Amino acid sequence: MFDKQPSLESDLVVLRPLNPADFDALYLVASDPEVWTLHPQPGRWRETVFRQLFQASLESGGAMVVIDKRSGTIIGSSRYNVPDHQKEHAEIGWSFLARSYWGGLWNREVKRLLMAHAFKFVDTVYFRVGETNVRSRRAMEKLGARLISKNEVIMIENRPVAHVFYEISKAEFEADLRTAGSP
Repeated sequence: MFDKQPSLESDLVVLRPLNPADFDALYLVASDPEVWTLHPQPGRWRETVFRQLFQASLESGGAMVVIDKRSGTIIGSSRYNVPDHQKEHAEIGWSFLARSYWGGLWNREVKRLLMAHAFKFVDTVYFRVGETNVRSRRAMEKLGARLISKNEVIMIENRPVAHVFYEISKAEFEADLRTAGSP
């Protein structure tokens, strides 16, 4: 059974299950309009819109907060989506970080922890990204994820928004870890 809300930790970050008391600290990160400029829902910086995302994240049973291990500060969030009937793959998404943590190192570490955990249960991890979100698309490519498809998805505003899907397999992830560990 896939544990969608583990506690994960590295030298850099701590991921733990999202809880209702995290709203204020997480909204402090999400209230920056720049965090959402390339996102298909650029208005998520507004409290009423973010509150809907926060509630959906709680209800998903797979959301976690990202904490800077050094400072103890909540710096973002991510979550798993694993349909009950699905045994072969999981989706990682709904991720965002405070702008001061952009630049690759932090996102890469968060995704590495999430993928390492997911690959205990599944063979493939997917990432869904808004087609015009070039920042997130580049981040997926830096992780070694492959672009596999483009689909239309109905968003909260009831308008179709193009998304692209990336995937990385357990074998590819493990090979990248071995390569990164070599001198």
